[in-house]
Amino acid sequence: MDKVEELFKILKEKKATLGAAESCTGGRFSAKITAVPGSSEFFIGSIISYANSVKQDVLEIPEIDIKNHGAVSQVVAEKMSRNVRELLNCTFSVSITGIAGPGGGSQTKPVGTVWFGISGLKIVKTEMKVFIGDRARVQDAASDYAIELLIKTISSL
Repeated sequence: MDKVEELFKILKEKKATLGAAESCTGGRFSAKITAVPGSSEFFIGSIISYANSVKQDVLEIPEIDIKNHGAVSQVVAEKMSRNVRELLNCTFSVSITGIAGPGGGSQTKPVGTVWFGISGLKIVKTEMKVFIGDRARVQDAASDYAIELLIKTISSL
């Protein structure tokens, strides 16, 4: 069973729905989810918040959080996941915000740095990973990791 099908099975067992807020992956996570027939039974939708203005205006991330912590941060990932879950009215949500490259990295946040947020009624979880590779590889690895993180988190509840 592939990972998306495994996630689908867990969500179906829990009668749960899923939404997403993607930044650096630009919709790649949602594309992987919707590639599986029947995903409309649990996947509500996604907000691709590539620009900070979308993070602020649509996902209601305070400008001060982006200014103080950066768009790629634990604070922003957590708020993205919480807010998209409320906006889409879903059981669980995931957020993905990172630096896919080739530019945009720094000493403290190198290219490949990605923050994930997962939100549910009784859980908010964040995690950071650094992926190695070019832009496509970082986006693909981040999307795959988000699916694995959702499986691990939701199945433990």
